[in-house]
Amino acid sequence: METVLDELYTTPPSDFVARRETAAAAAKTAGRVDDARRIHAARRPTLAAWAANLLLRSQPEECQQFLQLGQALREAYRALDADGLKDLSAQRRRVVSALSRQTAQLARETGHPLSESVQQDLEATLRVVLADPDAADQWAAGRLVNALTPPSDFPGTAPQAERSGTRKAPPTRSSARTKDELTQRRRARSEQLARAQEAAEAAEQRLREERARRVDFEAEVQRARERTEQARQRMAAAEEQLQQARQEYQQASNEQQEAEEHGRSAADTVAQAEQEASEKAQHVRRLTADTT
Repeated sequence: METVLDELYTTPPSDFVARRETAAAAAKTAGRVDDARRIHAARRPTLAAWAANLLLRSQPEECQQFLQLGQALREAYRALDADGLKDLSAQRRRVVSALSRQTAQLARETGHPLSESVQQDLEATLRVVLADPDAADQWAAGRLVNALTPPSDFPGTAPQAERSGTRKAPPTRSSARTKDELTQRRRARSEQLARAQEAAEAAEQRLREERARRVDFEAEVQRARERTEQARQRMAAAEEQLQQARQEYQQASNEQQEAEEHGRSAADTVAQAEQEASEKAQHVRRLTADTT
């Protein structure tokens, strides 16, 4: 049942209803009424939601890294200062943009290219997956129906005054315990930033590798298409030669039939002439005998 639904939500929206009804009818015929009812209740996804589902099913390892990146980013955003947030935001934009382009390529390969507005909705969905753990869980299920709307900022982001570098002055009588706590928080922030940066760099490296593999794959596809076209041309030429040979065979067969008919007619004429000659010869012999 779960496999049926997973396949259903990677079906292009234009074919969704027909495949849903076919699957529901099959379940009902098999006596699985509850499954049929559940399948029939499945809602058709928008094109952007379908593309997000397609990405998840087509690139599971890469998407798992993307989800891990989101978790690391959310942790880092709760503690980083303005400079750290700027670097992390730039990495986030690069990863989302690269993953969006990869998804658009997947959609084109299925014959359903994404318009600019749909790709914008897809990028918005990927951004909210990074920012919101609940949205990440929804996407990880692979059955989005609508594009997700991103929040105004990452949850837990430091206040504006803190991000800009303006912090409240510490108490005038800070204790050693307070200094230790500040040191620990700074260390934790550095560790979170390092983990987030490592996750972002790993995701970017993975995207570069996937793009390189896709280039190789597209080159192989192009070569296969060229070989297919060459084979088609050879097949067309062979079919043309076969058709010509068939016509020549039919023409020769007709000529042979006509020649055979002419031969039979000539044989009949010769036989008739021979009989006539024989009769005349006999007549001559009789006349010769009478005169003697």
